Amino acid sequence: MDATTVGAVLAFAGVVSGAVVTFIGKRGESANSLTDQLQEELTVKRTDVAAAQSEITRLNQQRHDDLIRITQLEIEIIRLGGNPPS
Repeated sequence: MDATTVGAVLAFAGVVSGAVVTFIGKRGESANSLTDQLQEELTVKRTDVAAAQSEITRLNQQRHDDLIRITQLEIEIIRLGGNPPS
């Protein structure tokens, strides 16, 4: 499972669990109060998701850079007369 999938699953789990906790904790209050609380939680979760997406983007770029470096090293091994690892 790559970093993108893990990040997406974690973000989704956070959003769902936050919504469930908010709903259970506030179901006894009036509809307006519940709506206000859900909107606040939604704002927090959107911030969390944006941070997770930013981290996913950074990790994808790091993976890309690492793959380029691995390829460069394999080319250098071949140039020097060796056999690159499989």
